[in-house]
Amino acid sequence: MDTDVIIAGAGPTGLMLAGELRLGGARVTVLERLAEPTGQSRGLGFTARAMEVFDQRGLLPLFGGLETSPLGHFGGVQFDYTVLEGAHFGARGIPQSQTEAVLEKWALSLGVDLRRGWELHELADDGEGVNITADTAQGVRNLRARYLVGCDGGQSTVRRLAGFDFPGTAATREMYLADVVGCEIRPRFLGERLPGGMVMAAPLGEGVDRIIVCEHGTPAGERTGTPRFAEVADAWQRITGESLHGGSAEWVSSFTNATRQAGEYRRGRVLLAGDAAHIHLPAGGQGLSTGVQDAANLGWKLAAVVRGWAPDGLLNTYHGERHPVGARLLMNTRAQGLVFLGGDEADPLRELFSELIALDDVKRHLAGIVSGLDVRYDYAVGDHPLLGRRIPPLVLRGAAGETSTTRLLHSAQGVLLDLADDPKTRATAVGWKDRVNTVTVTPEAADTFSGATALLVRPDGHVAWAAGEPDDLTDSLRRWFGAPAVS
Repeated sequence: MDTDVIIAGAGPTGLMLAGELRLGGARVTVLERLAEPTGQSRGLGFTARAMEVFDQRGLLPLFGGLETSPLGHFGGVQFDYTVLEGAHFGARGIPQSQTEAVLEKWALSLGVDLRRGWELHELADDGEGVNITADTAQGVRNLRARYLVGCDGGQSTVRRLAGFDFPGTAATREMYLADVVGCEIRPRFLGERLPGGMVMAAPLGEGVDRIIVCEHGTPAGERTGTPRFAEVADAWQRITGESLHGGSAEWVSSFTNATRQAGEYRRGRVLLAGDAAHIHLPAGGQGLSTGVQDAANLGWKLAAVVRGWAPDGLLNTYHGERHPVGARLLMNTRAQGLVFLGGDEADPLRELFSELIALDDVKRHLAGIVSGLDVRYDYAVGDHPLLGRRIPPLVLRGAAGETSTTRLLHSAQGVLLDLADDPKTRATAVGWKDRVNTVTVTPEAADTFSGATALLVRPDGHVAWAAGEPDDLTDSLRRWFGAPAVS
């Protein structure tokens, strides 16, 4: 084997996965068809849950000062996210290029082998490993790995070559996105609906404005290249009556409302994550953020398989846990598209929706969906409210001083929180000390963990066991971390 895992694609999902795998001890090679990063940024931030994922690996300080806002929207209808237990919409104003740069630096520091200018065009899974063939500047090259993960975007070559089904709804309209200069554009942060369509505009600084143009009656065709700025300016003028033709664009892109999801996230030794597994209408930075969460879920599991300690079926839980999250993402973005982009026929829906979103229960529900904070994996036996959920970021105190749930996850190992200074709990986990860190701590506030005297937390931050539930600690350790080491 040339490497343990080949990842196709050096976007946020691929780079996050690469780092997760290296933390788990796997050898990783990332293949990226582009010789250099483009510097273009469709996304301008990430959700609150993605922030937590970055924080649990110690990455947030690398982004510099992060701006968060309590205000978000659903389908263009703005509301306050703090109704969800003090949550927020997420980080704003972070170009995707910056996110990729942070993750690339982190991955390289961990020993990831990143090969730019490698375009994969052939693969074969023989049951023992995966062979790939790629075009490079030095000619055709071959590599073999134990596993291959496609993180190569909505037009994924890996998905196509491996034969994954990709059902869903075809695109019915094309829309434009551009960063323009030399134009005086009135901000339209939440979008403005006009008879001819919808436009958005937001200043990015230094005379640059980000615009989105969604014109009614523009069917999605087979576009083979990048749209011309003149096309975007023409559409903007037809909708708004304003001319942008005197300006120019730093870059232009197009997107559609196609909505598709791979029927399975794993076929043999080939897996999919991020946009390679699900595509949808961009709404609220959810695409990048969901891909990062896919990577956090998959990374430790695939590393465990490669290292040989994974219990039976662990890798299959990736599809079982993340596919429903992807399906929910597609549902909510399709709903937002109907509310946000529909014409006059959608006015009654928008009016009703505006009434509903004034209700706190509705706000909480929608905030949980878009932020990702409502994700709860359906794997645990028991009723404890934290089971299946990500452990909240909280300050803890132990013999070594102050720490936090987030800091304890930096190494990407499991964590057993002994909250009652119980020698029996600590002794039970001794056989897994190479995979699970046991710490005796006390939360700052009483009953922070809803009465639990101990919690087992997976490397991705999700709670796998709580003291007092039907499954005992030994069963849960074996289920998620395999057999104990032989002493």
